[in-house]
Amino acid sequence: MEVDGEVQPFRIFSKRAKTKTKLKPEPEARPQPEAGSPDPATAETDSADPDPAPTIVTETGEADDAEAAAGAAAATFADLGLSQWLVDTCSALGMKRPTAVQRRCIPRALAGEDVLGIAETGSGKTAAFALPILHRLGEDPYGVAALALAPTRELAAQLTEQFRALGAPLGIRCLAAIGGFESLAQAKGLARRPHVVVATPGRIATLVKDDPDLAKVFARTKFLVLDEADRVLDVNFEEELRVIFGCLPKKWQTFLFSATMSDNLRSLLELSGNKSYFYEAYEGFKTVETLKQQYIHLPNEGKELHLSYLLSKMKDKEDPIHRIGDPIRSAIVFVSKCSTCLKLDLLLEELGHPAVSLHSLKSQAQRLSALNRFKSGQVPVLLATDVGSRGLDIQTVDLVINYDIPWCSRDYIHRVGRTARASRGGLAISFVTQKDICLLHEIEDIVGKQLEAFECSDKEVNKNITKVFKARRLVKMKMDDEGHEEKVQARKEQKKRDLARKRKHEE
Repeated sequence: MEVDGEVQPFRIFSKRAKTKTKLKPEPEARPQPEAGSPDPATAETDSADPDPAPTIVTETGEADDAEAAAGAAAATFADLGLSQWLVDTCSALGMKRPTAVQRRCIPRALAGEDVLGIAETGSGKTAAFALPILHRLGEDPYGVAALALAPTRELAAQLTEQFRALGAPLGIRCLAAIGGFESLAQAKGLARRPHVVVATPGRIATLVKDDPDLAKVFARTKFLVLDEADRVLDVNFEEELRVIFGCLPKKWQTFLFSATMSDNLRSLLELSGNKSYFYEAYEGFKTVETLKQQYIHLPNEGKELHLSYLLSKMKDKEDPIHRIGDPIRSAIVFVSKCSTCLKLDLLLEELGHPAVSLHSLKSQAQRLSALNRFKSGQVPVLLATDVGSRGLDIQTVDLVINYDIPWCSRDYIHRVGRTARASRGGLAISFVTQKDICLLHEIEDIVGKQLEAFECSDKEVNKNITKVFKARRLVKMKMDDEGHEEKVQARKEQKKRDLARKRKHEE
């Protein structure tokens, strides 16, 4: 099977338009021509260029709001044109009715259009692209039908589980090609041509480079999926994407989904093929209305004290960190650095707060184990860097704590999106030091609202100051004895060397 050779960066659509087009609304129904008169649309088609400019249909969440206001009955999965076995599977998994992004995008995907969907976290974006792929697989279960790319290993592993769950009646074969596991086993798995390959860009590119014959595995790929597309299309993945796109056939269908829109995504949409559909549930950035967002202004030295205080009050229904009527069952604490994550993991252990951590200093098996323990409710607190902020579907997260304010406002949207999912309530509390004031204002600007100040008693917070500071000293001694700082520094140096080799290779 012949595949394309050298490709341009980020060529994610199978056919480029000859002319640049502007986004335009869905066309209205045209009137029928009078008897004996030519149909204007037909005449226009006859005289048009044989390779016309792409038709880009855009819809926003306003249509869904209008339907809800009018009391329109929600569609069922059967109404979307899916196979009956998929409808039955959705019902068995507790998916009673499609969400807005699913109602809008699934029929377009089944019609063969490229789809770009922007919707808030927890809105069901995964099923919006997985169900059409499985529908097609039910008709033609041969070869690698879909390649799905995700920016993190954890998200790729989660997508694999969801494909397997939805495709169980079909006996779907799904392979996760991610770092942290034996690459030889993954190469053998690819050679067996699974129905769906879910991968991080780095690992799949490495597998193809190490064994060029594996490129043939993707010669019949029908679907290309980029989940959290704004992150996958980051410049850091450019070299890997060039390798991957060079393996794809001449024609495929593209699905791009994300919780946040970017200029890169909008530009790519204009380079799409003849049939493209763009659904945007909201413009710019947005957090859900059921999320309560607050901040605590504190000195940098007071972060550990306040974290210990908040976690100690999780089960206290009378404490102000609780929403009305519900206790806080689980919490994710986001930090900016792996070393901070490691330090807090040891600190909470000393203080008797059960917690697990998710960061890149851990092996992939340890990371997935920690995530599974948290998702299953065995441990109520997850400490994570931004590797845990993208796309992870954890239904029972009630509280998100931004121990460190993210430098990028977009990352704040994804972090707090781990709670208040699927119309449930949630609470996000951010620790703001004096140097974070400008970052807080940037976040308030993009979400379109001011964060409320979280009220807590200094006397209550400082009640365990001696215990916390003692634990902090013990943690520092333990980290020094085990050489953690040296390990972190060595890892930084290795990253610098890898980046230098990559730049030299590109030159």
